Order: sequence, then structure tokens, then C-alpha cells
Amino acid sequence: MEEEASVVSEEVDSQLEENVKTVLMNPNIASVQTNEVGLKQADTVYFLPITPHFVTEVIRAERPDGLILGMGGQTALNCGVELFRRGILQEYGVKVLGTSVESIMATEDRQLFSNKLNEISEKIAPSFAVESVDDALEAAGKIGYPVMIRSAYALGGLGSGLCHDKEELMDLASKVLLLFM
Repeated sequence: MEEEASVVSEEVDSQLEENVKTVLMNPNIASVQTNEVGLKQADTVYFLPITPHFVTEVIRAERPDGLILGMGGQTALNCGVELFRRGILQEYGVKVLGTSVESIMATEDRQLFSNKLNEISEKIAPSFAVESVDDALEAAGKIGYPVMIRSAYALGGLGSGLCHDKEELMDLASKVLLLFM
């Protein structure tokens, strides 16, 4: 977490060096970005949860030109995708800086990502999108063990793991499916 805070702090610093007005949303009041000592690291800081509701309110109030989703971990990625789907970003003319929402969606949805790689003839390990433990067992039967579980919409790695046999797969798949269903 400290490493992520440092990267965010560096990004904010680079924006300020370019005289870009920066607005930082940060639900963690104790983090480095909000340090009042030394140079002010953002023009405006909101101590609010990173949710579509609160981000929309900040967009309404601040009218930013752009938004960086890649600096807030999985929460910011999920929130940005939801704002995109709801049309909030388009409604307020907010551009996503860095990785596009479409790319985030393509890389987080395992089946869509697999399809995109197949389109460009990139070799990938066989994979299946599943929605139940039975589906996972069936997929493992086709692939063979060991298998890797990687949950959709979790670029941060939550819900991932290597399963060497049926028992490990049943255990991890049931936990992951409970988390994300």
C-alpha cells in the first residue's frame, strides 16, 4: 500500500509541475498524499469513498477534464468502469487518461481478454469462464491439472490461485465464487 501511495504521490507531483490543477479523492485520511507538511501535493483533496456516487459528485463539483483510473487499485478501476457504463464520463466530458476504460474492461473480463488475444493470433493457455464449482471442475477436466483460478474483474489478484487437484479446485472455486457472486 505504501508503494501505491508513493506512485500516486509522484503522479500528483508531475501534474503540479505541469501546472495541471489536481483533484485527489482519497478514502484514507492517513496516507502520504494528504500530508500537510512541505509542498501541497494536490490542489483539492476529498476524503470520500471511491464509489460511483461520490466520484460523480466530485466530477459535478470540480468539472475535471480528465481522470486517472490506474492509480487507485481495483476500487478505482471498478468505479471507472461503472461511471463509463452509466454514461457519467461522457455526460461531463471527462476523458480517461492512461489506460482506456475499454482496455480495462477487456483485460478484466477473462473471456473477452482471451478472445482479443486469439484475434491477434497470440498464444495463450487454454481457459474457460465459469460460474459454478461444477463448471470449474468440468473445465479442469478439459485442461488437466494443475489449473489456475483467476476471477474476472480482479486485476489486483484477489481470488486467484493454483490448484493441483480436484480438492484444491473445489475449495478455492467455492470461496472465489462466494466472494464475487
